[in-house]
Amino acid sequence: MPRTSVETPPEADGVSLSHGLKQRHLSMIALGGVIGAGLFVGSGAGIAAAGPVIVVAYALSGLLVMLVMRMLGEMSAAYPSSGSFSAHAERAIGPWAGFTAGWSFWVLLCTVVGLEGIGAAQIVSGWLPGTPEWAWVALFVVLFCGMNLTAVKNFGEFEFWFAALKVGAIALFLVLGVLAIAGVLPGTDSPGTSHLTDFLPRGGEGLVIGLLASVFAYGGLETVTIAAAESQDPVRGVARAVRTAMWRIALFYVGSMAVVVTLVPWDSPAVVERGPYVAALDRLGIPGAARLMDVVILVALLSAMNANIYGASRIGYSLVRRGQGPKALGRVSGGVPRTAVLASSCFGFLCVLLSYWRPDDVFAWLLNTVGAAILVVWILIAVSQLRLRRRLELEAPERLVVRMWAYPYLTWVALAGMAAVFVLMAREPDTRVQLLSTGAMTLALAAVGYVRQRRAHAHG
Repeated sequence: MPRTSVETPPEADGVSLSHGLKQRHLSMIALGGVIGAGLFVGSGAGIAAAGPVIVVAYALSGLLVMLVMRMLGEMSAAYPSSGSFSAHAERAIGPWAGFTAGWSFWVLLCTVVGLEGIGAAQIVSGWLPGTPEWAWVALFVVLFCGMNLTAVKNFGEFEFWFAALKVGAIALFLVLGVLAIAGVLPGTDSPGTSHLTDFLPRGGEGLVIGLLASVFAYGGLETVTIAAAESQDPVRGVARAVRTAMWRIALFYVGSMAVVVTLVPWDSPAVVERGPYVAALDRLGIPGAARLMDVVILVALLSAMNANIYGASRIGYSLVRRGQGPKALGRVSGGVPRTAVLASSCFGFLCVLLSYWRPDDVFAWLLNTVGAAILVVWILIAVSQLRLRRRLELEAPERLVVRMWAYPYLTWVALAGMAAVFVLMAREPDTRVQLLSTGAMTLALAAVGYVRQRRAHAHG
């Protein structure tokens, strides 16, 4: 297949979509995208498995994610597209790569919509005992499906306020935690470094488990490059969001992990049972800490549901516009791909039903299948950037508004880091199953995409 020149116009997948997102929407989507339920809830298991060295694990995986976002930002600023990395992979590698990246990410987002709905329903059912969880999930899916069926600016407004609450909550947590550690918070005694003396309690194995837990907590950052295609100034929006990724990750993830393990003993049962943030707030004597964090976690889950329905619908729409899926998903009304929104929402709710009907086989298989899908996407992003950057420098250097640091060396470093994560996953029994399941899905999608590519080439 002949390579695609960078001089060809950007994909037409955004032509029919509206451009209702403002810069403040994009900035807050980017800011809130790194603060999800994985940070508030999932980090507890990582702390219990690794100990205080979890701070190093989040820093290392954060560096990898920053490199990925910089590469994605470079391509998205050059070619704004609602297909984001899927469109870039198609341009750089071939239609089969765009097909593989796009549909694997669509399945991942829709499955996560279901998981987040289940998590949110569990919180609300805890407040209102006796109410069925599935009914709450259905309500949430209908709510966010309906919201995404309207103008994109409504999605932007929802995410703006959701993200503002999350950012405010974690900023307050960090301020209180730093004051307590410094010994200046009234009513609390500073623990000093007493909880950090055994920094690597479980040895290298604990660090490995912590690394694997932290890598997958960073999901959600990609949404801003998808949303940028519907903003008033896509190039500037992507550039600004990517350039602030470093301090966001350092502050929210690494900073909050450092505060938690300094304030609370890493082996405290409360870290897993009640969550690391609740455990830390209890240590500070903050009244109603558990209920307060339940509200914040609920907002984080609902925000992620909203963003993932949006992201899945745009990825699906872009794939169809590029001839990579059923044409029905490409229908646009009022600047919104409404059929794609409905399909993504229905698939997400189907995942919820499977969790009740077939929790031990079909649902477990689905979870394993998407377990390492984000790593596949990251690898395709890195390979795409290596190939597109070379073409851009030769043919259209003016499009390089955002540049990958130390190209191509840091891109290769990122690829080596991803390969290392795969190796670590293969060593652990639980993650090995995910690796094999995701590998099978990826190979199947790549095979279908390649056959479609050959047929299109034969008929073209």
